[in-house]
Amino acid sequence: MSIRVIVADDQEIVRTGLAMILDAQPDIDVVGRAADGREAVALARRLRPDVCLFDIRMPGTDGIEATRSLAGPDVVDPLAVVVITVFDLDEYVYAALKAGARGFLLKDAGAELLAQAVRAAAAGDALIAPSVTARLLHAFADHGSAEPPVRPVEPLTDREEQILAAVARGRTNREIADESHIALSTVKTHIASLMAKLGARNRVEVAVWAYETGRVGRGARRAGPPRP
Repeated sequence: MSIRVIVADDQEIVRTGLAMILDAQPDIDVVGRAADGREAVALARRLRPDVCLFDIRMPGTDGIEATRSLAGPDVVDPLAVVVITVFDLDEYVYAALKAGARGFLLKDAGAELLAQAVRAAAAGDALIAPSVTARLLHAFADHGSAEPPVRPVEPLTDREEQILAAVARGRTNREIADESHIALSTVKTHIASLMAKLGARNRVEVAVWAYETGRVGRGARRAGPPRP
């Protein structure tokens, strides 16, 4: 079955271009387009697509608020949202991820990466490209929520610490399995355990937590697993 997507961007030429790129994929079908966040939220609630692709900066209801409305912590049945931006140091990106987005891309990421992000989101995963998402998460981790990071309900194991760092650096499940010499199913089990311990809804939130607590980046400790 095709992955059903809606695209929201206030620039018609961009909106059309994104839709054309995605429609050209054999397994992706753009079922709706919106010119602003309010229209996007209404369209998403009516069509219930597999993935919403939102520009961050839109008039009225922007991409952050639209994401929060469809995928925020209070949403009972959240939709998968991927946000896009033209700026590689956009201060709103971190807020969008905290609002529930599963990942984001730069608008010049290219057709292949765009399609990969949509497929990952549809599969309940998230595309965290090392050259994009991980770098920006690092840049904005120090400027995110004023509240302290959550504490795990149980201490992380050494293996979970290793997989946590790999997720935050943008590794896919397959890459983590290959690098750690463990089964793909084992990786998925560890990530599920991480999400449960951290109260995270997806691996993007797991990655954000890793940066907030200094597991990855300039503040990362060099010896031994960090304390929870």
